[in-house]
Amino acid sequence: MDVLQKAHILISALPYFKDFYGKIVVIKYGGHAMVDESLKRAFSEDIVLMKYVGIRPVIVHGGGPQISKVMEKMGLKPLFIEGQRVTDEETMNVVEMVLVGTVNKEIVSLINQAGGKAVGLSGRDGNMIIAEKMTVYKYKGEDRPPEIIDIGRVGKVRKVNPEVLLTLLEKDFIPVVAPVGVGPEGVAYNINADLVAGALASALSAEKLIYLSDVEGVKDKNNQLISTLYVEEIEDLIKEEIVKGGMIPKLKSARKALSFGVKKVHIIDGRVAHSLIIELFTDEGLGTQILMKDPSERGEFC
Repeated sequence: MDVLQKAHILISALPYFKDFYGKIVVIKYGGHAMVDESLKRAFSEDIVLMKYVGIRPVIVHGGGPQISKVMEKMGLKPLFIEGQRVTDEETMNVVEMVLVGTVNKEIVSLINQAGGKAVGLSGRDGNMIIAEKMTVYKYKGEDRPPEIIDIGRVGKVRKVNPEVLLTLLEKDFIPVVAPVGVGPEGVAYNINADLVAGALASALSAEKLIYLSDVEGVKDKNNQLISTLYVEEIEDLIKEEIVKGGMIPKLKSARKALSFGVKKVHIIDGRVAHSLIIELFTDEGLGTQILMKDPSERGEFC
């Protein structure tokens, strides 16, 4: 690539630099991008580049495979019901140890090595994420009442106090958040990272919410990529079981985030190196963008 081509690439990104300057972008970091060493470095570089062109990134990370691996080493058997990890007190200790003490610190270190100023924290810090216990229902048929299943210290977001994040952003730090919330009497709760990312994006009135996943994006019934998806179409995709598994919490979280002020949500392939930069700063983009047909219907997140 010659010098003129490089200059053209930079100039072509100028409108995006202008559009996103000073804006908050929440990124849910998970999947293969958290495991492959080259992808981890590429992600860290993307985050630092975003910061230096004026974007204010906030990262929420997962860590399910890492938790399961440590549990197995400790002789504990990971158990899942309706897609949720059963989290007793011993498992919760492992969750916090891995997410907050290991995964979070590694991400912070990689971003700092790439030239950023990252700070790691969990939803318990500053009472940032107030959680309540999640109830899981297992349906047994149309004529039978659902079974209520206790899956322990698994929570959902009840309220977000974003002051600590806003303070860090004002001081030019990059917050990296582990998806652990605090409930009544200071009890910790394990929360799905997709849901946490959506809640934080809403509370921060983020310009964008981006999910890094291990798929190209949302697919239709013919297994073709949906480049643009509207909130009003999500329920049908779920009811008709066109989307399944881990895509469901992403879409539900996206729907809620858009309903409470987030401008746009993207689900992109984290297996592609520098996928964040491709999505943000090129005309082509990646994956699926999710929008509201009528933005006037947005509410206010509390």
